[in-house]
Formats: sequence, C-alpha cells, structure tokens
Amino acid sequence: MTDTAPTLILTGGQVLTVDRDFTVAQGVAVRGRDIVAVGTDAEMRALAGPATRVVELGGRTVLPGINDSHLHGAAYGMTKPPFALDVGHPAVGSIAGIAATVAAAVRAAPPGEWIVGLGWDPGYVAECLADQQQFPHRRDLDAVAPDNPVCLTDFSSHMVWANTAALRTCGIDRDTAAPPGGVIDLDPDGEPTGILREAAQRLVQTALPSPTTAQRRQAIQGVIRELHSRGITSYTEPGLGPGGAGTLFGGLSTENWTAYAELAAEGLLDARVSVLLLPAPMGGSADDVRKGLAELRRPTSADPRLLNAIGVKIFADGVPPNRTAWMNEPYPDGGHGALCVHGESPALQVEELREMIRLAHEAGFQLGVHVTGDRAIDTVVDAFIAADEAAPRPDARHYVIHGDFIGPDSLAALAASGYGVNMNPGIKWTVADLMDEVVGPARSAYQWPVRSAMEVGVTVCSSSDAPITEPDWRQGVASMMLRESKASGRQSGPDQCVPLADALRAYTANPAWQDFADDWKGTIEPGKAADLCVLDRPLLGLDPHDLTRVEVDLTVFDGRVVHER
Repeated sequence: MTDTAPTLILTGGQVLTVDRDFTVAQGVAVRGRDIVAVGTDAEMRALAGPATRVVELGGRTVLPGINDSHLHGAAYGMTKPPFALDVGHPAVGSIAGIAATVAAAVRAAPPGEWIVGLGWDPGYVAECLADQQQFPHRRDLDAVAPDNPVCLTDFSSHMVWANTAALRTCGIDRDTAAPPGGVIDLDPDGEPTGILREAAQRLVQTALPSPTTAQRRQAIQGVIRELHSRGITSYTEPGLGPGGAGTLFGGLSTENWTAYAELAAEGLLDARVSVLLLPAPMGGSADDVRKGLAELRRPTSADPRLLNAIGVKIFADGVPPNRTAWMNEPYPDGGHGALCVHGESPALQVEELREMIRLAHEAGFQLGVHVTGDRAIDTVVDAFIAADEAAPRPDARHYVIHGDFIGPDSLAALAASGYGVNMNPGIKWTVADLMDEVVGPARSAYQWPVRSAMEVGVTVCSSSDAPITEPDWRQGVASMMLRESKASGRQSGPDQCVPLADALRAYTANPAWQDFADDWKGTIEPGKAADLCVLDRPLLGLDPHDLTRVEVDLTVFDGRVVHER
C-alpha cells in the first residue's frame, strides 16, 4: 500500500457531514487518525490501495462521532452493577418493588454495609401516582434494611431517600439544620422523613464509602464500551474536583481525574473527554470557589485531544421537579424556589453567585453553570456579561447548563456575547407531563426552548445528563423534532420543534465548539479527527418516530473501528 492510500474507506451511502452547509456525500476516506477525503462513491473507490479496508455502506448513513456534551461518565459507571442498584423506571415501578430490590441486596451484604442505588422517580412510582400525598419514606426501607444504611439517589440526582440506619449513621435527627441551599423533609411530628433535597444530600453522601481508583477505571471503561455501541466518541464530564467530594457526581480531583489520566497515559481511554472542574459544592460560596480554584491548578493530561480540563462548573439553583429552580412567577402550589449558593437573603445570594462567576472567569476558565429557573438564568447571564466587562476575554465560550426556562432577553444576551446553552431533550421527553403539574401547562410547554435559542443565534448543545437519562442521542434527536412526552405521547411546545439537521448539529458540531475543538472534530471534513458513526439505514426523510429503532452498525474512534455490530 502506498503511504498516501487510506487505511479505511466507507462508501456507497449517505454521509451527513454536518459541515456549515450540511453537505451530503457518498463516502469518506480515513488515513491513520484523520479524515483525508469526502466525496462521491467513485472518488472514494479510486483512492483505495491494496491494504485499504473498504466498508460497503449500501445506502446506510454515516455521521460524525456523537458528542454527548454533558454526561457524568464516572458516576454513570458507578450507578451500574456491581457498584449500585438500579431502582429506576422501568427496572422497578413501585415503592414495594424498590424495597424488594433493597431487601435482596441486604441479604447479600454484611450488617452495617451501605446499600447504594440510583434512579427512583416519583413520576413512575405506582403508590405516588395513585395518591399524590404519598411519597417515599425512611420507614419503607427500614422494614427491609433495619441494620444496613441505605442511600437511594433519585433520577435527577437532586434528592436522596435514606433509611433510619443511614440517618442515624450520619447524625441526622429532628434538630439537624439543613445546610444552605438544602432541604430536609420532615414529618408532621418534626422527624426527618428520609428525603434530603439539593445540598442536604451531602449530609448522607459524604458518609458513603469512596470507590478505589481501580473501581473508577473499571466503571469508566465500562461506560466507554457502552458509548461506542451507541456511536458516541466524545463527552463532557461535568464536575470533577473538590466540590464534588462525597457526592454521587464527585470524587476528588485526585480520584476521578487520576482514573481518567491513568487511562489516557496508558492508551486505554478510547473517548475524547472534556472536563468541567468543580471547585465548590452545591450551596457553596465565593470563598469556596476561591479555595477550590487554588487547589485545582488546571490538571494536565498525556493527550489533550483525549482528556482536557477546559472549564469550571458552578451550581446556581436546583431543578424544577423539586420546586428548587428559582422562578420569576410562583409555582402553582406556592413558592419561587431559590438560588442554592451561600447567603442569608436572595440579594446576598445574587451577589455571591456573581462573585463566584467572576472568580472563575478571571482565572481563565470556561464556565458551565447549572441553572434552570428563569430568574436564576437571568442572574447568571447578567453575571457572565459583568465578569467579561470587568476582565474582557476574546473567546470564553461560557454556557448555561440545562437552561430549562431561559427567557428571550437572556437568549439574546447569550447570542450577542458568543455564549451557549446546553439542553436536555431526553429529560424533556421524560418529564413533560409531570411538569404540567409542577409549573403549569404554559411554562411546561416552553421548557427547553430549543428553536427560540437557535433562531437568535445561540449555540445549542444537547446532552443526556446520564445517569439522569440513558445516553441515547437517537431519543434526544427525536425529542427535539417531535417534543412528544414519554408517558402519553402528547406534544409539549410544538412551536419549539427543530428539523433533523439542527438536532444533529446539537450532538456533533456544536458540542465540538463547546469543547474548543471545532477546528479538528465534530464534522466529516478532510483534516478532522476520524470519529465516525455508521447507522443501519438512511436518516434523511426518516419518520422521527422511527429514530429510536435505528441501530449503530459501526463506530470509528481516532481512525480505529471500536464497535461493530
């Protein structure tokens, strides 16, 4: 084979390049780690040498490798057996079923050993659906786990359900004060129910046994194998650092980061992982951010194209299903939610959040801020702009994480500043019907206004937020095109639907921009990294309802075939 002949050619299909013009080609040629040519079937076949592997597409689709731009990889791995119980829908559908799952784990565990699980969702729990006054309680777990502390994190990872043994182990009783930005649910008689929300989760999570680096490596590698089977070659790991210590999504920078860095150095990290560092916990302060940034000192990796710490994550408020998103208008059942940062009053919290954002901006980091309520989002976007005016940076690429109820003014401000938003169509699909009750039908329909954001020029990325939802970009694309709910199939905000090309950009080219990598990945063009995803059928013209039935036949990462169905 000549030195210039491709090592791999995919041809005779529908190559969606997702370039600026959304060009459709018939084939793509790869040499080593790079794409070297894109064009017609005849052009690609003419390049083949005697040792070139030629994959006959037979009309199938080729996409750029999918980039899930907000996926807690290490945590997602730790939510799977053997590390944690699956207590989510559809594995279990009732409090009784969750208790039975815990009971089986207790039978296999010595007394005193923690039982950890993830995924329960009151929107899919039979007892809660039958009686809206009923909610999971520590007593439900006490019956099957009297001597083993139990910590079950909900699907959103903003709420923990603990049993009495766990509360006792952690010293939580009727006199325990919730930390700033947290809530401890109490019975009518003033005793804790076992439900801890937002920052209060840490009261239990800090007591959980910390996985070893070897376990973290095992979990990460298991996740990457799964991602390859889904055509995913890049993801953003949003929240490694001291602020995540003791939380489900955390792990000290010397633990999860070390696991990733070791894999990269040993040539065993078969994905491109961008990392947001977490300098302060939920409910933290500007002093926490200042201390955390000093401690982080932006770690480096053996290959920045594989592992790159590019930004900092800060929590601004909670999540709408828990009524902890900070909203302009009250929830139908009362309250506005709140910021989850340090401060004795809303005004002081706003100032604290602005200072947290200023510190990270001036330290030179990209900022991704978890924020969901419209009032909180306006506060964050104003803080982005104020920080940049005080210390201008040419290309910060800050972005709003989730941005559920982002309003027109904040969208316009993000577009004008060259900032982005990272949205979650899979969560929209999951919670659409529930949100009608939480915020009312009009606000529920508007939640995640993808089309409005794109129309004003905001760079929109879409992501799974796994383990909150499965890392299934096909469902995400379908949700962006259809806005239909999982539970009923009803449309929620059809005016926010977008076409296939825009939905695919949100999982490929746009996340490459978020990663500061749009000059070398995210589209199928000569000179770009050879990260590719082959689907089992043509995608153009496909009914969006059939998208979730599409199979990934082949995944190419860095020029190598890493998955073949």
